[in-house]
Amino acid sequence: MNLKQLSEKLGLSQTTVSRALNGYPEVNEETRRRVVEAARQHDYRPNARAKGLATGRAMAIGHVIPISAKFEIVNPIFADFIAGAGESYSKAGYDMLISVVRNDDEERVYRDMKSKGNVDGVIVHSPRLNDSRIGHLHEIGLPFLVHGRSSGCDIGYSWIDVNNRRAFERAARFLLDLGHRRIALLNGPEMMDFAIRRRAGFENALREAGIEPDPALMHSAEMTEGFGHRAAAEALALPEPPTAFLVASILIAIGVRRAIEESRLTMGRDISVVTYDDDLSYLRNGDDIPIFTAVRSSVREAGRLAAEMLISAIADPSLPHLDRLLEAELTVGQSTGPVPVRS
Repeated sequence: MNLKQLSEKLGLSQTTVSRALNGYPEVNEETRRRVVEAARQHDYRPNARAKGLATGRAMAIGHVIPISAKFEIVNPIFADFIAGAGESYSKAGYDMLISVVRNDDEERVYRDMKSKGNVDGVIVHSPRLNDSRIGHLHEIGLPFLVHGRSSGCDIGYSWIDVNNRRAFERAARFLLDLGHRRIALLNGPEMMDFAIRRRAGFENALREAGIEPDPALMHSAEMTEGFGHRAAAEALALPEPPTAFLVASILIAIGVRRAIEESRLTMGRDISVVTYDDDLSYLRNGDDIPIFTAVRSSVREAGRLAAEMLISAIADPSLPHLDRLLEAELTVGQSTGPVPVRS
């Protein structure tokens, strides 16, 4: 069924039907629901090529991944973000273009996308401190939204992020309230903005409690199970080992648990673990009772919201820069307990 046939069945103009399906505010809610239901019943799918010709848009959003971060494509965090974004793209009639490029080619690819017109905008992943990509995209005029933020960047831009500093402050305070004073931080790569903010939150919570952070208990690397295992094993072998770990990813937390078990200790009794948990679809933190105490946020929801925000900005270039700060929730699981009394 095409737009004309659907319009005739509904007794509405093609313009009204098109605007209802694309969420224009001037179409009242009753008409919109009627149009959406009829489109569903008759399996109507807008013609993307016709829509693109009518709007002058490519009807596609780009995601550019440098080779150094190619692991992201199989990382469950990236996969969940893309799944959430894909829901919003599909709803709005957009396609997704993912490009894996050489590290020094990322900015050239953005220029090519702009000149070719094969995308209407891009989502920028894994922002770094004072990220040069933001200035570059602003200069060439390609609409974009950043998943995260870039400290030190003085150019206005649209972004969606989790309050990483507050999340790690809250997690560290939770462990401090349980009596822990030797707390290890296993962080993500600290050239990344999110990791800088998480470390700042952790250190601030300790200093407020009168504890100076110990560099021997703070490590950063790619967020893998192997990193978690190696760093935890080294920390547990120290003359004065930590009684708790605060870690940046559930993948790291799984490695920490392995190191704890290899040391013949019990997680939650001998050693406490709090993790940042992205509430992943295919890597669940337990079922009814969480395995790990976690500060949690849904990366899939972040992807959905990021795509909606960017599509809104593309539809109305006069909109001011959009931003959205999400808060993580603390969920108590089986991995934490009071500091153990040791002889």
